[in-house]
Amino acid sequence: MTSTTLIVRRYDTAEAVTLEVRGARIASIEPLDDRHQGGELAWIAPGFVDLQVNGYGGQEFSSADLTVENVAAIMRRMAEFGVTRFCPTVTTAGFDVLAHAMKTIAAACDADGQVARRVLAIHLEGPFISPIDGPRGAHPLAHCRPPDWDEFARLNDAAGGRIGLVTLSPEYENAPKFIARAASEKIVVSIGHTAATSDQIRAAVDAGASMSTHLGNGAHRELPRHPNYLWDQLAEDRLTASLIVDGHHLPAEVVKTFWRAKTAERVVLVSDLSGLAGLPPGRYASELCDLEILDDGRLVIAGQRQLLAGASRPIGDGVANLMAFAGADLRAAVDAASIRPARLLDPTPAPMGLEVGAIADLACFRLRSSPAQKTHVPNTFEAQATYCGGEKVFERIAVG
Repeated sequence: MTSTTLIVRRYDTAEAVTLEVRGARIASIEPLDDRHQGGELAWIAPGFVDLQVNGYGGQEFSSADLTVENVAAIMRRMAEFGVTRFCPTVTTAGFDVLAHAMKTIAAACDADGQVARRVLAIHLEGPFISPIDGPRGAHPLAHCRPPDWDEFARLNDAAGGRIGLVTLSPEYENAPKFIARAASEKIVVSIGHTAATSDQIRAAVDAGASMSTHLGNGAHRELPRHPNYLWDQLAEDRLTASLIVDGHHLPAEVVKTFWRAKTAERVVLVSDLSGLAGLPPGRYASELCDLEILDDGRLVIAGQRQLLAGASRPIGDGVANLMAFAGADLRAAVDAASIRPARLLDPTPAPMGLEVGAIADLACFRLRSSPAQKTHVPNTFEAQATYCGGEKVFERIAVG
């Protein structure tokens, strides 16, 4: 049985500790003596769990060209950002493309135990979303359609039962029935890319919807003052909101307002990484339309600067930005990117996080302040090392 000892600083207490990993689990956590408490050490936290990864490095999951090797390669890249588990996110397309993506992700899990362990579930974002410009976002209009349980069941069969999260719009008449059936099968239903009315959102939540997908995005550029679907979801305590806090998708004031309204108990961070994430600035062709990565990191529909088409920054940036924008402390920000999303899809009471006996899914990182930042709050995240089930799967700088 392999053993690893790390000298690090806990993210939740700021205490300097020696953490021992034996095999796949945390074996012990012991405080260091006073001489080490003030030293500069890497932070250690539960590995990040990203519920919305559309692809990376030039490859989308929702693609007829997806291969088993692509899935494994994207999984390995996620470790560079402290991500130990994630949801490959398959977005709106025709049935054949969706089914191919599901079969390929399932085959990758069957072929490689690491992929199987690190794929928490598959996130199906669409095709059951609004066809209306604005709420539809960059999803192709031709493939937006009402919820269809038979189609969903066929896709889940292709995925080997791995779909654990579905984003849909409750504006369709049959949405409550679909939601109730999905919830009864322990599939998390999230409201997103919607133009639903207040009554439709209430009916969706009553039927079992429990989450809002990237709240504040996938929306009209202008909304009625009230009522509107943002207020409805923000005020609904039965909905946990996922937020893209990359500095582009939501202004700092909106992040702060959402954080205060939802509270730390009902916010999870997601990256919404696009298949173009990780590529240099420039214009790229996609199956949807031409896209462009700007010099500031924004990913937009080519030819303009406002309409976003996914994200290019990893979830760790969201942790740093949540602290800077909303005043969240490190523990709350990290939990929003790790323990809380994991519990959404896996509510079992098994030990999780920095506990003796917990699986050693760990992220070691540093937070730094940019010289341009006019605040003492760190706003730059840098992963140092990542451990999955006790195995070191990424190392930038030796830790401990």
